[in-house]
Amino acid sequence: MAFNHLRAGEHDALGALSVTPVTHSVPMAMNHRPDRRFDDRQEQPGTGSSGRRSPRAVLDRLASGESRSARLTHTEHLPPREGRHALWPDRVRPEVIAALNSAGIEHPWAHQALAAEHALDGESVVVATGTASGKSLAYLMPTLSALLDGSEAPNGRGATALYLAPTKALAADQCRAVKELAAPLGHAIRPAVYDGDTPVEEREWVRQYANYALTNPDMLHRGILPSHPRWSSFLRALRYVVIDECHTYRGVFGSHVAQVLRRLRRLCARYGSDPVFLLASATAADPSIAAERLTGLPVKEVSDDASPRGELVFALWEPPLTELHGEKGAPVRRTATAETADLLTDLTLQRQRSIAFVRSRRGAELISVIAQERLAEVDRSLVGRVAAYRGGYLPHERRALERSLHSGELLGLAATTALELGIDISGLDAVVIAGYPGTRASLWQQAGRAGRSGQGALAVLVARDDPLDTFLVHHPDALFRQPVESTVLDPDNPYVLAPHLCAAAAELPLTDDDFTLFGPTVPELLPQLESAGLLRRRTKAWHWTRRERAADLTDIRGEGGSPVQVVEAGTGRLLGTVDASASHTAVHQGAVHLHQGRTYLVKELDLEDSVAFVEEANPSYSTTARDTTSISVLDTDISVPWGDGRLCYGSVEVTNQVVSFLRRRLITGEVLGEQKLDLPPRTLRTRAVWWTVTEDQLDAARINPEILGGALHAAEHASIGMLPLFATCDRWDIGGVSIPLHPDTLLPTVFVYDGHPGGAGFAERAFHTAREWLTATRAAIASCECEAGCPSCVQSPKCGNGNDPLHKRGAVRLLTELLKGAPGAETALEPEGASDAESLLEVKDAPAGESPCDTKGASDTES
Repeated sequence: MAFNHLRAGEHDALGALSVTPVTHSVPMAMNHRPDRRFDDRQEQPGTGSSGRRSPRAVLDRLASGESRSARLTHTEHLPPREGRHALWPDRVRPEVIAALNSAGIEHPWAHQALAAEHALDGESVVVATGTASGKSLAYLMPTLSALLDGSEAPNGRGATALYLAPTKALAADQCRAVKELAAPLGHAIRPAVYDGDTPVEEREWVRQYANYALTNPDMLHRGILPSHPRWSSFLRALRYVVIDECHTYRGVFGSHVAQVLRRLRRLCARYGSDPVFLLASATAADPSIAAERLTGLPVKEVSDDASPRGELVFALWEPPLTELHGEKGAPVRRTATAETADLLTDLTLQRQRSIAFVRSRRGAELISVIAQERLAEVDRSLVGRVAAYRGGYLPHERRALERSLHSGELLGLAATTALELGIDISGLDAVVIAGYPGTRASLWQQAGRAGRSGQGALAVLVARDDPLDTFLVHHPDALFRQPVESTVLDPDNPYVLAPHLCAAAAELPLTDDDFTLFGPTVPELLPQLESAGLLRRRTKAWHWTRRERAADLTDIRGEGGSPVQVVEAGTGRLLGTVDASASHTAVHQGAVHLHQGRTYLVKELDLEDSVAFVEEANPSYSTTARDTTSISVLDTDISVPWGDGRLCYGSVEVTNQVVSFLRRRLITGEVLGEQKLDLPPRTLRTRAVWWTVTEDQLDAARINPEILGGALHAAEHASIGMLPLFATCDRWDIGGVSIPLHPDTLLPTVFVYDGHPGGAGFAERAFHTAREWLTATRAAIASCECEAGCPSCVQSPKCGNGNDPLHKRGAVRLLTELLKGAPGAETALEPEGASDAESLLEVKDAPAGESPCDTKGASDTES
């Protein structure tokens, strides 16, 4: 029997609902800070001369009382830092400096000036500094100067710049900010947004006259590159390509964007330009390496943050166990949602301007409602000063909330990650983070929302009932003594590369000269694409052969297959779409589906026509799909001994079938029932890491046949929960299978695999860090205070086997014995091309295949 755990994404009960992404608007951070209008904190006792209570004093009040103090597991203090100014680079046009001065920016920070110097020297550069460090100014100095120079050309457009953002809204707000900043320069700077929302009548003007076009990778892939002859004058003059928030381009999405950028570089060369790439990133490990993999170019790194920072007090907070019992009688902790609502209420009563980050839209709404209800019992004047901020609001509603928070009129905000990306909200006193956001980079990005005016700030991480969260609040060094993660992407993934080779051939016939640009696997893929009838070789070039648009072969944010349309049954109104790969788990019959704050029940999933029919409802439960999974080894790239057992990495084929779903009561997570489903199985060829153990190792670990399955299963669950600490992934990006006797290894085996066709680099990273990863997994299980296993250590709400069997103590003993044989140093792994490249022929019908997993969590990032 195989015990599987597919895409082990684990949220609070409220976060398990399917969410349709929407637009968010994000203004640009600069070196100046607007004034505050509200200052009601000066009336509070115990404040200093500035009227601000210290972050430590705020935390002491939050943790006052015996029950509260026990929840505080660790407090970290980060001292303040002075800023370091620099002179304006001498090649920046004086008119640009004057415009910046008039905006209140008197001097650049040292890192801004250094990045601008690299750009002016013609060197691509990545600025990887902290939140609110002014990365926008670093790339605007050289860009505006170049555009001003170009405006003096006879045609008025001797230089152009292209700005790429991960969301349409970020590009739109950057456009507005640039217009304001460049207003003193007159018509020399002509920024314009070009995306799916740009009216048709405006698009020709952008192509012909704009010199600063702002867009997103999706529009570049589907709209601009396939129509490059109409963009010839723009591309011919392209001087700079700005890639904002480049740390978001990771995994399969990042790999797609990397190939889109290579297609852009190829067309620029065709028109005689060689643009410099300017990248802005949150703090990341090895940002220049990630930037080079993304762009395919050498990239200079600027990561010494010279901006000022106030002190930060960072607290780790663990909710208490309750008297409730969940699956298999396991104890249940108070939810992070309820705990965060309490903290936001208390911060508001202290007149602290605060944001609570929560992973789901419904969770954000619920936290604000609970806080308002509790404030009404104490001080009704504060009820209107707490609100929610999430996807689904209209742009003017979001702008109004941002202004209210910015001015101090709004004291508390429960927000999704819509506020994480690039927004400049000044003057916040505290941030509460409901659950570890998946990476240290995101954690610091969210914590950096507070104290952005250089003042002291408080950040509190509230642990969810989750193995990784539980581990982190009891092992603070994993957060505070470790660097942020590297950005993982693999542009050479053949499932990613194949459709982009087709798109590139449709733009310009491919020749041997292009092989270096697109990577070493190109010579292997082209004959396969020719055999599939997608490309044809004529003389020395490869041509696209079909009438369809080659760019439509792949959705750079999805995984191929026709998206499933979500349609309101009574009206026929289209609510949104769900990736084909996520449809079986997200919109199966009976599923609860959340869209723009409204809850729907799925009445029918029509797989033939790719339509899910829904009706609006208000159920008191969420739904979680259950599945069965089998896995077979296709090819073992590398195998190393771990004592008598082995650690392996290679290619696998996963067969998955969603067989039922659970209904869970909101808030408590109590299981209300299970309902069977009749859905077809799906297969996925991907990359995996796996480990085996021998009979001697099982004997040494005192694992008898009766508990073997439970020990392997528990270790698998916990290892999946811990992997995001070591690989830049989310839990729903990965899956796992544990089998007491696997037919390919003939031994007890645990697999952890990438939930994307061809792999996404996560399993490879797991192989590289296996000793540290599995050591942390063992510690997470062993340190949990439960008796027999709970959601904080070895249970998962997405387990296809209903968390049965599980043996917590057996998992600890098994991992202890396995780790005794682990090599003392990391084992190097040479990246391998996919040995199963022939399966790429599936691109003829369904680009990149289909993943059997739900890859979309409760995200508010726009597609």
